[in-house]
Amino acid sequence: MYKNREICNDTYYVGASDRRLAKFENIYPLENGVSYNSYVILDNKTCLMDGVDSSVTEIFLKKVKDILNGRSLDYIILQHLEPDHAFCIFRLLNIYPNATIVLSDKALVMLKNFNEGINIKNVLVVKEKDVLDLGKHKLTFICAPMVHWPEVIMTYDDYTKSLFSADAFGTFGSLSGNLIANRDYFEKYSESEARRYYTNIVGKYGPQVLQALTKASSIDINNILPLHGPIWKNDLNYFINLYSKWASYTPEVNGVLIVYGSVYGHSEEAANIIADNLSILGIRDIAVYDASKTDKSYLVAESFKYSNLVIVSSTYNMGIFTPVEEFLLDLKYHNLQNRKFSIVENGSWAPNSGKLIFEILSKLKGFEMIGDIITFKSSVKSDDINKLDNLSNLIFASIPQKKPITNPLFNINYGLFILSSKDGDKQNACIINTVNQVASLPDRIMFCVNKNNYTASIINKTKECNLSILTEDAPFELFKRFGYQSGKNVNKFEGFDNYSLASNGINYINKFTNSYFSLKIENVIDLGSHFGFVSVITESKILNEKRSVSYSYYLNNIKPNIKQDVAKKSGWVCKICGYVYEKDELPKDFICPICKHDISVFERIK
Repeated sequence: MYKNREICNDTYYVGASDRRLAKFENIYPLENGVSYNSYVILDNKTCLMDGVDSSVTEIFLKKVKDILNGRSLDYIILQHLEPDHAFCIFRLLNIYPNATIVLSDKALVMLKNFNEGINIKNVLVVKEKDVLDLGKHKLTFICAPMVHWPEVIMTYDDYTKSLFSADAFGTFGSLSGNLIANRDYFEKYSESEARRYYTNIVGKYGPQVLQALTKASSIDINNILPLHGPIWKNDLNYFINLYSKWASYTPEVNGVLIVYGSVYGHSEEAANIIADNLSILGIRDIAVYDASKTDKSYLVAESFKYSNLVIVSSTYNMGIFTPVEEFLLDLKYHNLQNRKFSIVENGSWAPNSGKLIFEILSKLKGFEMIGDIITFKSSVKSDDINKLDNLSNLIFASIPQKKPITNPLFNINYGLFILSSKDGDKQNACIINTVNQVASLPDRIMFCVNKNNYTASIINKTKECNLSILTEDAPFELFKRFGYQSGKNVNKFEGFDNYSLASNGINYINKFTNSYFSLKIENVIDLGSHFGFVSVITESKILNEKRSVSYSYYLNNIKPNIKQDVAKKSGWVCKICGYVYEKDELPKDFICPICKHDISVFERIK
């Protein structure tokens, strides 16, 4: 008997971890094994989402039996036919012979190829947007070819808003009881393994992953249930944003990865000189690895992380030092793109590795060479140090630097909140970014609202409101709804369902928020452009443990890249909402029709 773990309504975890496995796919070293995830949905019909590897089949079958508790198994959905998810199909069909196998047409071919003589009594071949009705749970199928095999489908449960994502969003590592991803723990212990999993297993297929992400972006997702690694119920934007960067070959960090291959330590010395130089110049994100010691799967993952790569290699048998060459070929096979490279070669009588390194790297899409190939013979000498210094300066100059903060006010940490109010029978809300606790006993909160804001006029009159604290998974559409239009002209709550009514009769936002307060205004301070409202808390509630969104997180991860979106247009662009005024001259009295700001927030499109 196993303790059943319910992930969301009627959906149970029946997977298991293999901590003994040394290498995933017999290639990639595992420090702490791997999990094989599978799920059972109990409804009018029962459904099993994927199988598991042979190493955990026995415990898996017992879990399935316990969950079903005497019921028959109606459907087995095989999203991905790799044996670590479909090995147990014979065993399942022996126990549940009347179950219908649900899979794509390509998966059916693979199933027969992997299992000669398999007798499948019931088969349902599905395609894009087909729906399987279990009762309350309606499962919609999403084709995701080459993520990372051609037969892959993902499955969306409309009832729980769960995406069963197959191998997408997977992570190396066993699950030590923590089925649900916790971002703080994940960032500290698992993010690097998620990156290594993606880059080595799926990294070659970035365009296909982006297509799958585009499809996923059109549906409302509360849960992501992958076939490896933890389940995501919170902080979805954080993980999806990472996947988007990896799939688009966008560096996570403007920094430098230095990979060297050294026989007697001289090439290592050159690598260390460059690292020291870059640190002195002010670069903090620097990583240095010995290709002979570090498995290339880690080096590939790090290459997806950094903007600049420096390759330092001895010449070996008139070629590239073998571990370095294997790493570079892996970069090529995994389709790394849009990176800046620098090359340093060493050789005692006929240095040749630099030219060969260039031949491999120059075939990568978006390859940019920084500096010439630096050559030294046998050991690093004074002239060589000068060349390495010059190369370091060129690398530093190629790395985008953060603009220095010129106003101390910009160092103040801002959050983002939805401030809701009620004008008669009309509910209204707006986005604000300045909220502080200013006293205790009783707790008092002060928040600021622009005087021209409709919400400010309502609160001035009614002296009460609600404040909802937004979280990092809040979509941009939410900011557009409550921040880019005026409640004077529209009903912001029309067609919007994610709210509840507090005891003061005012709405608060119950999704993409972690807490709300009901506030009674005690004092109003005229601050010039804004009113400062000092309020006492009359009601409050914590809704979940999701991270509150900061203004910087919003700018970097939620708000679309305006410059990228308007690159092919001319005229003026609003820095707040991205509206483009496509004329040469901007009238002095112009007001943005979207966010209602004046011309001070517009800049000319260059």
